[in-house]
Amino acid sequence: MITLLIVVYLSFISLGLPDSMLGAAWPAIARDMGLEAADLGLVSMIVTLGTVISSLMSGRLIRSVGTGRVMILSVLVTAVVLLFFSFAGSYLLLCLLALPLGLGGGSVDAALNGFVARNYKASHMNWLHCMWGVGATISPLIMGANLRGSMGWPGGYRMVALLQGILFVILLISLPLWRRAEKKDPLASAGEKHISNRNALRTPGLMTAMAAFACFVGFEAIAGVWAATFLEGRKGFDPASAAFLASLYYLGTTLGRAVSGLVAIKVDSRRLIRWGCFLATLGAVLLALPLPRPFSLAAYILLGLGNAPIYPAMIHLTPQRFGMAVSQAAMGLQMAAAYTGSTLLPPLTGVLVRAISLDIIPYVVLALILLGYALSQLIDSKTEAATA
Repeated sequence: MITLLIVVYLSFISLGLPDSMLGAAWPAIARDMGLEAADLGLVSMIVTLGTVISSLMSGRLIRSVGTGRVMILSVLVTAVVLLFFSFAGSYLLLCLLALPLGLGGGSVDAALNGFVARNYKASHMNWLHCMWGVGATISPLIMGANLRGSMGWPGGYRMVALLQGILFVILLISLPLWRRAEKKDPLASAGEKHISNRNALRTPGLMTAMAAFACFVGFEAIAGVWAATFLEGRKGFDPASAAFLASLYYLGTTLGRAVSGLVAIKVDSRRLIRWGCFLATLGAVLLALPLPRPFSLAAYILLGLGNAPIYPAMIHLTPQRFGMAVSQAAMGLQMAAAYTGSTLLPPLTGVLVRAISLDIIPYVVLALILLGYALSQLIDSKTEAATA
């Protein structure tokens, strides 16, 4: 299982690579194609739509062909689509390619998270999501290097497509390891051959968990997307300083997951969620109060550190809360809810900003943290009552 775990770690790095590519490349793409900055929104939404669809389909796919084959197929699709992206010459083609890009990413996400939640300890879940952060950090650097060179944004996409192709080969070679692991996977002996999403939704607490995921991932997205704008518009930072402070939020999340992995060896996932919500709440309160500007630095670091353990801990609790037989279907549904929250809640926050002011942002973040925590507590009460 050690060799397979290394492959899983590499897969999580690979999963993070495409997620931050589009945003890093868009100014150059828009300039070359004569597009506006706002045109990025539609492409991103189509990617998310594909991700939600494949997340909802992941349970059936994994039951039919196994985690290893789903991984191989999804990474191959992602590699090919990224390569095609590099040759795209029109906005229409970018939109058409966005759907299969999302389809590939969603299946990998649900398959990996489900497999790790069933077969490894909570510490690995935190470290693996830290690896996702490494991938999401590397790809803008790759894109930046190509933009400074002669290859431009197409070169950045081709390089990441090559990395995905290398992972495809590694996964193909490791297929026998996946087959052996799948025979020992608790899902293989969990009873039913396939549990549909409709049947899974009847599981006590699952719809509550989906709402909690939407809240937690929504707060994560809002805190990051609106960080620089809030710091410049309400705290008086210049654009460069605001961007730097915003990056500390992501750094706090990545480092926090590395530390959470160590803490998770001794501390259970429910307590990690509680601690994370406490730190994030403290960060949101500091951001909302009219305090001197250095407190904004502390606020975003606390938001990042608090956010760090919540998502991995919620994922790792899935088999415990809903049982092995339902776990993979539940994972796909939770992933779909998470992507929906991260897509819809930041622009909805924009509506509130236009109606009120930028001052509303910390309160929206705070409300989502507290609502997510309340829902998380409610899940446990529902699942405990169902098994009593």
